[in-house]
Amino acid sequence: MIERLQKYMSHCGIASRRKCEDIILQGRVKVNGSVANKLGLKVDDVSDIVSIDDVVVKKEGKKVYILLNKPVGYLSAVTDDRGRNTVLDIVKVKERVYPVGRLDYDTSGLIILTNDGEVYNNIVHPRSGRSKIYIATLKGIPSGSSIERFKSGLDIGGYITAEADFKIINIDKNKSKVEIKIHEGKNRQIRRMCSKIGCPVLTLTRIAIGDIRLGNLKEGNWRYLNKKEIDYIKK
Repeated sequence: MIERLQKYMSHCGIASRRKCEDIILQGRVKVNGSVANKLGLKVDDVSDIVSIDDVVVKKEGKKVYILLNKPVGYLSAVTDDRGRNTVLDIVKVKERVYPVGRLDYDTSGLIILTNDGEVYNNIVHPRSGRSKIYIATLKGIPSGSSIERFKSGLDIGGYITAEADFKIINIDKNKSKVEIKIHEGKNRQIRRMCSKIGCPVLTLTRIAIGDIRLGNLKEGNWRYLNKKEIDYIKK
């Protein structure tokens, strides 16, 4: 089958198509021994030989979908040039999987890993309509007006956030435990939003992406998605 290089790489379980495009533009990809550093190139998955950093890559035969409860102190990445721990130090499978979207180094909770590049946008893109739910511990107690500002949209530095949900679960002295639901995924978005209303985040855990829930999976553990969950992210 003939297809675009970034799509082929995604099918090999390298990364999402968008990330594969970045890898191509970095000049790390070769097709039949020649550097391919421009987008738009098409390859034949039977006759062409594709390599990344001089390592030949081939399509994954089996698609896998994994849910990890990421601990704090792990990067949502395949590798790190600074030697920090990544989610692949926890999830060890024979397939070449990568994390879909990101979860900050100092944030714990639900993240999905797969070798199926076709589901990336179904999970992370705002147009997918899949909300992300977090439990946060905040310093301070937000006022009613601050909560309404949070819910209606905040300027977090050149970007106005979309409508969000914010619910106080309990208050303990000068700390608040809250549930937050957003439909976006800007870099450190929730931390920036909470700082904007004067209640910095102390701890943050993602507990759901759409209908997929973390449940009682312990921190640092992972499991395969079940058929119902796989069907959901493929829709």
